[in-house]
Formats: sequence, structure tokens, C-alpha cells
Amino acid sequence: MQTAAQAQRDFDVVVVGGGSAGIGVTASLLRRRPDLRIAVIEPSDKHYYQPAWTLVGGGAFDIAKTVRPTRAVMPGRATWLQAAAAGFEPEANQVRLADGSAVSYQQLIVCPGLRLAWDKVDGLTDTLGKHNVTSNYRFDLAPYTWELVRGLKGGTALFTQPAMPIKCAGAPQKAMYLACDHWRRSGVLDRIQVEFDLAGAVLFGVPTFVPPLMRYVDSYGISLAFNSALVAVDGPGRKAWFDVKDAEGAVTRVEKTFDMLHAVPPQVPHDFLRQSPLADAAGWCEVDPATLRHVRYGNVFGLGDGISTTNAKTAAAARKQIVTVAENLLAVREGHALPVAYDGYGSCPLTVERGRIVLAEFGYGGKLLPTFPLDPTVARKSAWFLKATMLPWIYWNGMLKGREWLARPLGN
Repeated sequence: MQTAAQAQRDFDVVVVGGGSAGIGVTASLLRRRPDLRIAVIEPSDKHYYQPAWTLVGGGAFDIAKTVRPTRAVMPGRATWLQAAAAGFEPEANQVRLADGSAVSYQQLIVCPGLRLAWDKVDGLTDTLGKHNVTSNYRFDLAPYTWELVRGLKGGTALFTQPAMPIKCAGAPQKAMYLACDHWRRSGVLDRIQVEFDLAGAVLFGVPTFVPPLMRYVDSYGISLAFNSALVAVDGPGRKAWFDVKDAEGAVTRVEKTFDMLHAVPPQVPHDFLRQSPLADAAGWCEVDPATLRHVRYGNVFGLGDGISTTNAKTAAAARKQIVTVAENLLAVREGHALPVAYDGYGSCPLTVERGRIVLAEFGYGGKLLPTFPLDPTVARKSAWFLKATMLPWIYWNGMLKGREWLARPLGN
């Protein structure tokens, strides 16, 4: 690891972001071309396996197994610049860093993820982790979710979901299903009023999976509140406020009390991306949805949660995007046509109960893209084994090391 001040200033490839997408694509590029000079710009000294936090919140996974030092997952031939990106200057082929310095590239890969905008819900930041307010979207809070679930014997439990896009669109309701399953097994579910407040108008964005999910909603006795967006929280007072939109679009502020609140924050592009020439009108890195090449800058690619594509923002999507970007970037470097098209694949393993999962795999337009020749709407024990045991192992030992298991691309 080098500090930004000590670092080499120019590279063949600069990767902005050292999360799942950034480490994965760096490893895949170096497996193909070990001599590439690649810099990874990543300020955090910790790397997280976030897909397991849902399981942690349901008492089914050890939080300590979801984090490793960044230095331990950084590919050996890459240069880690432990610094924060501050802006992009694509006309000059440079990335500006927070310390005022700049790094030059021949090709750029943009994968900084997104920002969890806790600040957009008034009072939420101050009460997270106490006053029975939690969220599986933070490493330090997922264990608190399980603590609250185990401790609740009656009252009202509110689970929220903000406006799309968010990462792992199924995660807000997965937390709820695992909680309900525990409460039912413990004999207290009938004493708990469970409500799911969604900013949107549908339970899940792919219609195929709504009926099996609704069967669990009905089985657990969950009340659904559509078009209901969390806007403020009073932790000590155990109150939350929602902006509820009616059929005519009129918005009413509604107060609700709770004994447990699982809050999911609005999610937005990072400012340094949103304010850059690489962004679309909404602030995401604007790439072609098939090639993942930037629509205006031919030597720039993007992947992961921070790009403009309409796929589900999941680690499973990044796993497929990695291959697309690695192959297509090398084609640009070598003067060839872009060989690989990304089909929008994403996966949401919907943990509808402890030990069973509905494995939702789909691409652009909600097209079903199942990996296995099974009815994807059926909750299966095998899918739980995949989620809880196989995928974490594949992540640490495959995806982050450039081994592209379960990631075969669609070639032309």
C-alpha cells in the first residue's frame, strides 16, 4: 500500500473503488494480463462481504466472517492508493484525489459503489444502534438487528424500504422475513404487529416473484404500506414519520409508533461522481448497458452499484459485470471490437424463512435468468445452502481472486 503522496502518478488502468467490483475486476484483469500497471483507489482499510449481513441480522451468520483487511484482498500486482477520489477529469485522463493530487490513466474503471444517505432521514443518524432502531445495511448494526429480534416479545415492528434504486432491493424485506420466522418459532409472532413501509408501489420489481413472496407476507400476517417513505425518526420517543402518497399523488405526513424499527436509508451516487462529466442526469456513471463502456468517453468503463444500468445492484451482478469489463477493456487496449455483452443479470436470494430461499435471478426487463433448471419461485433448502455456505466461499476464493466461477459471459 502507498499513500497518495508517495504513489506513482500514471498507470495503464486506474480503478476507482476497492469493493466487490473493484477488487474483482482488478484480479480478473491481472489474471489475463499480469504485466498491467493497475492502481486501485480505495480509502478504507477494511473490505466487507455485505450480502451476508442479512443473515447476521437473522442470527444465521457470524459478523466476523464478513470483514477482512483491504490489504489481504488486494491483488498482489496491483498498487493500492489508500486515498479518496475527489473528482474525474476524463478529458485529461486523470482522477483527482482528496489530497489535491491527481493520478493519470490510459483506461479508467469507475466502481465506487453508492452512498447510503442516512442523513436524508431526519433524526436517523443520531438514533441508529440504540432506542431499538437498527439496519442491516451497516456492519456494526446487523448484530444489533438480531439482538432486537431476539428481545422483542410483543408490540410493533416497522421495516422500511426507500425509493429505488438501492443495493440488494430484496434486503429490506429479507430482514423482515427472518425476523418473522424467529418470532413464529418462538411463539410470539401473534403478539407482534409487523408492517412493511415501502416508498414504491410494488413488493418486488420482478412480477414473477410477487406471488411466492405474498404467500409469506400473508403467512406471517405482515401489513404492507405502499408509497410510504420514511422521512424522520424520534428514537427515544419510539416514533417514525412517513410521507404517504395517495393515488392522486397527494402526500400526507403520517406518524407511527414502534417497538423495533429496521430502517433502510435512501441511496444516492457519490458527490464526486454525481458532479463529474461521467455522470448522467441522475448522477450515476453513464455506461452502455451491454458493453459497460462509457457513452461519451471510450477509455472509461463502469461496473457495480454506481453505474446507470437498470440491473439489480447486487454482488451477483458485479460478478458478471467483471468479466464484461475485463474482456471489453482489453479489447479497447488492443484495438479489437468489444467481445462481451452484459445481459443485466442480477440475483436476489430472498430469505423467506430460516433454511429456505427463493432464488430470484433475472436480467434486463425482468427476464428470468436462472442458473439452475429448477422452478425459481419455489423456496428451497438448496438455495439457502448456496447463499449461506457456497457464495461466501466463492466470493473470497473466487471472485476476489479473478476466478470467474458462475460468471461465464455472453460472447458475440
